[in-house]
Amino acid sequence: MGYYVRVFSTSSECVPFDELKSALVDNSLKAEIQCEEEDESGWNQLLLIHKDGREIAVIERNPVFDRSLGEEEIEEFLEDIEDGKPASAAKWLKEYFKKIKCIYAFQVLSGTDHKNDWEILGAVKEAVWNYGPGILQADSEGFSNEEGYHILWQFSDSVDGNWWMAVLDGKSWKNFEMDLGNKDQRAAFLEGKVPIGANMA
Repeated sequence: MGYYVRVFSTSSECVPFDELKSALVDNSLKAEIQCEEEDESGWNQLLLIHKDGREIAVIERNPVFDRSLGEEEIEEFLEDIEDGKPASAAKWLKEYFKKIKCIYAFQVLSGTDHKNDWEILGAVKEAVWNYGPGILQADSEGFSNEEGYHILWQFSDSVDGNWWMAVLDGKSWKNFEMDLGNKDQRAAFLEGKVPIGANMA
């Protein structure tokens, strides 16, 4: 099935193909984007490749409307986060999903083992994310809020390292950096609390 990174956008407008190409040029990245599928509303599938031809990612655009593939994806993610932690983040996501108009899915290919592949993928993802308010998701990691801070835990139990996170405090987010491998900090986050010893943003 592959590894996916997604942008859930509240904008129904297709991110212009030229803006994605410009993101690579502006960051002096040696890669290309090819349009694989398009219709009257814009592109539907792109291929991101290195200059030497190695494939980095397939990018799919799935608008969300009645009985669409995008709507089916939203329903699947709603089921997936039903018992997500922190519970406050799962509840927030359920409400936020109601505003989603389009899902951009980046299927990571073998090219991401080559040169500055993640930098290239990141530049295009940022261009999509910045086009309209939205949130991020990565398989086996979880979801972010609109600022890009991680809010829902879907990591494996063996994960470690520092990561920028956020928990809800009423209607606002508290942003901080925590050690994912620290059991006490992890437990606090799962309860929707800022862990003791975390570095506030």
